[in-house]
Amino acid sequence: MPDELELLRKARAFDKEALALLHDRYYPSIYRYLSFRIADPQTAEDMTSEVFIRFLSAIKDRNAPPNTIRGWLFGAARNVLKEQYRKQRQMNEVELDERVVAGGQSPDQKVVERAEKEALREALADLTPEQQHVLALRFGYGMPIKDVAETVNKSEGSVKMLQARAIAALAKRLAGHEADGR
Repeated sequence: MPDELELLRKARAFDKEALALLHDRYYPSIYRYLSFRIADPQTAEDMTSEVFIRFLSAIKDRNAPPNTIRGWLFGAARNVLKEQYRKQRQMNEVELDERVVAGGQSPDQKVVERAEKEALREALADLTPEQQHVLALRFGYGMPIKDVAETVNKSEGSVKMLQARAIAALAKRLAGHEADGR
């Protein structure tokens, strides 16, 4: 596999094989990152596609990343995510989960599971954007601390601290949620 700089050079020349390889290499990780933050798989797919459309537009407009594809793609994913959150706030939609869960869960179990997921989403929304970004990279994408640090331009110690504070805030919020009897 060509290294990232060579792949970027070929992508800038609109080499079809390089663009296909780039898509195949990064699509799953960008999708996992976004799906960790967005509950609807179809919306996460649409947003992931938008990231790659923006990448192609950047190449066309000669604004392609200078030396890192991954960092640029995750930055674009973060921007697409922010825009999605703004749209959701403006529309003030209520998300409906119409999927039928197989496996014999009782309606009570389904309600409890849905409430727990909603509580986690609310708790995540209360974190700082930086903490949300780090958690999405670490747990949504499964990226090691070192790679997260490179992606967000912070030291490994800073990323570890952000992660620890975010997890502590989530634990506190969720413990308070259970104590309230919700």
